Amino acid sequence: MATGNYGTVRPADVSLDDVEVFLHYTPSRNDIGDTVLTKLNTKDVLSQINNPNNPNAIEVFGGMYTLTLPSTLFSEKGIYTLSIKPVEIRTKILDCGVLSAKSDIKGLIFDTASNNLNSTYTSRFQNGGLVGYRIEYLSNNNSDGDVKVRNFSRLITSNNRVDVVNQNLTNTNQKAVRYNFNDNSTLVFATVTPSSSSNVKPNVLPFIGEPNQDVIITNTFFNPIQVEIEMVEHDIETIAYGLYGPQSKSVEDGIYTNYTFDKEIYKQYNLFEIKDQFTGEPLFEVREPRTNIDFSKGFDEISEV
Repeated sequence: MATGNYGTVRPADVSLDDVEVFLHYTPSRNDIGDTVLTKLNTKDVLSQINNPNNPNAIEVFGGMYTLTLPSTLFSEKGIYTLSIKPVEIRTKILDCGVLSAKSDIKGLIFDTASNNLNSTYTSRFQNGGLVGYRIEYLSNNNSDGDVKVRNFSRLITSNNRVDVVNQNLTNTNQKAVRYNFNDNSTLVFATVTPSSSSNVKPNVLPFIGEPNQDVIITNTFFNPIQVEIEMVEHDIETIAYGLYGPQSKSVEDGIYTNYTFDKEIYKQYNLFEIKDQFTGEPLFEVREPRTNIDFSKGFDEISEV
């Protein structure tokens, strides 16, 4: 029986360098909008919060980040969808090989000095730096034209720097090129799971990739999230100005004024009647927004009259 309750959710304290943010905009819910996503500078829209329990040091407060909406990007009315996800490390598998000392351990070989790897992410490939990362595979042979192999991934269980060694093998079906640990090398040997055969088919190894195949490596520090932001002309407070805020109507010229709760002019309208041209009987009462604000109708000015 259980003797206590244990928490299973750990707030993410991921670095902003491991996060990427994409933006999609549509003018309304009836419009698909632009199908091309805009990649944002993560540090322009996200910032970490320091832990108040350690006020004398910079210590990230796990699970909480501040989202900033730059006016240059969020200036139009409409619906903005932000996708916040782990950063993608795109590279190519150099080889699928085994260790010289333990030929039963099979893994993927990456070259950190290759042009296929962005130098920004080279530090992730240090010994043990990729443990827990997810690998997804790309293929040009998909019948539907989609390059990415859907719903298929592997998890990295270890990674270490290695060097190439050649061995003379009596079995010609085995590769002579194997790998030894060498921390000064640019090659990385990564093991993934699952990589061993099952009891049902002991001679069939799971697919872990093939040489020269493009892959996407992402961290698993947090779950991707989407944030929908709707930019509107009025919010609850501005609507409240018209319902509950101070108001005035100039009887002489028919100027109707709405004020904020601080008694500043918010909106002005012209009020007038449309009459029948023959009988002079009133037909309509009209409220027309003014483009030129009459500042002589300020609340303090008219209240002192």
